[in-house]
Amino acid sequence: MALRQLPLPHAGLKVVRAYGTISQPVADQTLATRGCYASPSRTRLRSSTPDRVLIRTFASGTSKSSSSTPGDSRPEDPKDAQSKESESDSATNVASSPKEPCSQRPGTSSSAASDMLDWEEEPNFDIEKFTELPYSNFGVNQHMIINTEFKEVMRQLLWRFRAPIRYAFAYGSGVFPQSKGRAPTEAEIKAVHPKAPLAIQKAQDGSPKMIDFIFGVQHTQHFHSLNLRQHRDHYSGLGSIGSGAVSWVQDKWGAGVYFNPYVTVDGVLIKYGVVNIDTLCRDLRDWDTLYLAGRLHKPVKILRDHPQVRLANQINLMGALRTALLLLPPTFTERELYSTIAGISYLGDPRMAFPTENPRKVANIVDHNMLNFRRLYAPLIESLPNVEFDDPACSKDDWVYNTDSVVKLQQDMDPIKRGNMVRRLPKNFRGKLYFEYQKKFQIPQLEFNKMMEASKDEDAGSFKRQQGGGFEQRIAQDEPEALRSAVRGVIKRTINWPSTTQSIKSFFTAGISRSARYMGEKIAKYREGSTSTSEDKKSS
Repeated sequence: MALRQLPLPHAGLKVVRAYGTISQPVADQTLATRGCYASPSRTRLRSSTPDRVLIRTFASGTSKSSSSTPGDSRPEDPKDAQSKESESDSATNVASSPKEPCSQRPGTSSSAASDMLDWEEEPNFDIEKFTELPYSNFGVNQHMIINTEFKEVMRQLLWRFRAPIRYAFAYGSGVFPQSKGRAPTEAEIKAVHPKAPLAIQKAQDGSPKMIDFIFGVQHTQHFHSLNLRQHRDHYSGLGSIGSGAVSWVQDKWGAGVYFNPYVTVDGVLIKYGVVNIDTLCRDLRDWDTLYLAGRLHKPVKILRDHPQVRLANQINLMGALRTALLLLPPTFTERELYSTIAGISYLGDPRMAFPTENPRKVANIVDHNMLNFRRLYAPLIESLPNVEFDDPACSKDDWVYNTDSVVKLQQDMDPIKRGNMVRRLPKNFRGKLYFEYQKKFQIPQLEFNKMMEASKDEDAGSFKRQQGGGFEQRIAQDEPEALRSAVRGVIKRTINWPSTTQSIKSFFTAGISRSARYMGEKIAKYREGSTSTSEDKKSS
């Protein structure tokens, strides 16, 4: 059995792969939050069943998720909030002692190994604890490493909300800068953040911006009832009708998110969206709307974690990777892969059809966050049997630090393996793609229904349930341009209506003045991006 140490993007973790068996990360006394990357010369881990997926992502917290009931009108205790955040920290630290870093490590029995390998087969979405995740260190790739002081400032902002927040992440250019700016004047900083801590000024790299959050809550109306009492000024006139009206608008219109933009908390300008945990998990698992799932395709900073969301988001990330592979040729660069993934959520976004979004948005996101994209997706790339890094640059131990390198990848275009990818796409998205090809292949409805029913009735204990059959392989063998067109079309139809109604909803939830301000800023970003694009063309 050959052992080989893999290059890592950060110091602090030694990962050893044991070819021919399942191995766990071995951590030293620092953080165990470092991804796994392989050089192109590696020998792939194969199980007895072909095309089995082993998600080699690292770290998991081991704490219990708390919940509240709608009848409990008490605000959340700050100590409870801090406890939840320590759970998020445990997700990015060694779960046990340095000598025994993997307290949840599967045993050596074949059943334990099978459970670890087959987590996508029948995931348990009703879990309540991080210890119930498929294996130790599951989903640590979702946790981005950012400046500690900046992270603590954002956590302090969460503590200012007495209503219970079960899951929270910060995202966007206010957290992950998408450009390099000049040093702003004090007046420019105060125009955005009236009293910005130094950590925010440094993290935003000379370009002060509103910080965007998403709050996952257990009970929508309960959250808004408490939040309206504490922060009535965060809401538009809709808040005057009461929490029932606010929660109805949130859950029934658009993608199930209620945004309060341009609110100042502790001298920091923020926007926060409220979503029910169940709505969030459903979109992550099935791609109902791709509204929040698409945001989580990009690096975000998770501030409070939740075991159900972590599990659902890992399915979401695998879906994004597989979808991108269906859109890409046999060989491509790392930048092309991440740009394809980041662009999924913008394909059907109505804002992209109007002068309200920077045309270079996707390029800016990827170019300025290459290391974070690597952390998010490289372990997943390593887990798939049909794609790998294939570049001499990867033979260098420090290649992961080089954000200027254009690393190449290759994927196996074998129709069986690509058919398996189609079969493993998120449920609702996959169903829409099936419908497109049912029409294209002119399969009678009765025959199509029988085919789908047979797929459901396959032995749940076998791997066949997640393997593509003849229909999926026909899809995978379609002309590349036709397949890309079909996949893009399904993405657009999935996103367009929820995004459109969500944009319309913002005029009611944010109010006219805040909506006008937001629109003005978006138009300014569009002009800025258009100018930059024109200059790039001239220079080339």
